[in-house]
Amino acid sequence: MALLPVADALDRLLADAAPVARTERIALADAEGRILAEDLAARLTQPPFDNSAMDGYAVRHADIAEPGSVLRVVGQAAAGHFFEGTAGPGEAVRIFTGAPLPAFADTVLLQEDAERLEDGRIRTTFVTAKGRHIRRRGQDFTEGETVLQTGQRLDAGRLTVAAAMNHPAVVVRARPRVALLATGDELVAVGTTPGPGRIIASNSFGVAAIARAAGAEVIDLGIVADDRGALLAAVGQVRDLGIDVLVTLGGASVGDHDLVQPVLREAGMELDFWRIAMRPGKPLMVGRMAGVRVVGLPGNPVSSLVCSTLFLEPLVRRLAGLPPLDRLRRAVTATPLRQNEHRQDYMRASLSRTPSGEWAATPFDKQDSSMMKDFARSDALIVRPPFAPPAAAGEACDILLLRDSAG
Repeated sequence: MALLPVADALDRLLADAAPVARTERIALADAEGRILAEDLAARLTQPPFDNSAMDGYAVRHADIAEPGSVLRVVGQAAAGHFFEGTAGPGEAVRIFTGAPLPAFADTVLLQEDAERLEDGRIRTTFVTAKGRHIRRRGQDFTEGETVLQTGQRLDAGRLTVAAAMNHPAVVVRARPRVALLATGDELVAVGTTPGPGRIIASNSFGVAAIARAAGAEVIDLGIVADDRGALLAAVGQVRDLGIDVLVTLGGASVGDHDLVQPVLREAGMELDFWRIAMRPGKPLMVGRMAGVRVVGLPGNPVSSLVCSTLFLEPLVRRLAGLPPLDRLRRAVTATPLRQNEHRQDYMRASLSRTPSGEWAATPFDKQDSSMMKDFARSDALIVRPPFAPPAAAGEACDILLLRDSAG
């Protein structure tokens, strides 16, 4: 089977992916970043009454039509407290921001536009326009008005208005459920002491982090040995978990001990494609099993993380109803790059700024897909297309940002 170009593989992976149909009702306090599954209408009117937008004096505009007008202050209104008295012509009420506007008043005179006299009176120093500095009832929203729509992501502003509309809970799209299954006789759980020929199973932590950041609920199915029966039993659990995506870690190739693909096929998986024209990450596998999407990641840690960034992240975001992240940027290479071969290359690199403000990408000397330390230090991946010619230092190149801080 010929190697599939990266862009073609991503198109096929996402071709029929749509947001999950499940919904759930959750507390508003837990809804940050979630996608609304129902329109949200106001349960009350905001503001519920005319109120003052500033600290000052509630007045009749007729009483301050001329500069130097003198008024007697007969009371005050503060936020949460109505003025209970009455005020006749030539009288004012001291008012504070957010306080209900007394019925007689049609204007708020700013406190800095009034001179306080010793006998409890004020003298105006500025002619304020009629109706100024008043927030009218319902100027923000009215009861029954639809303010937030299905499909909107709940960010700081939308959470705030949802709370103001008196919604303690909201109906949102359920998170896509992603199950992780690590395979390999050599793997042991983190925190244990590896025996001879064994290594710590680390991939699932990074892959889970990428999936969660993309909007998924992650279920870790643990480690399964390279054994047909054990793998079949583990895959059998998937049918009862109600998951959307099964991610296998390792064993997706076709060596004598790579059992994931044949076992999944035995369990009913229809293979869509595998073997991508990329480095690292060639053995990526994609299929479908009883409505569950299957993504088989390579076992090498860097390959697993690069493939998760390129394929799993956009898939999960599509299933979560979120827009794709644009990680692609232009940079210059800080060192010469060799001619590339037939696979698209993703080189781990650190970033710095040139004197002119451009990103400069410096690839790490060693690009072996088993080396995790340099990936942890990487800010970006330099993207080298198939058969890219040699590049001198300072030439333009494409990069994929790995960290927000690099953007």
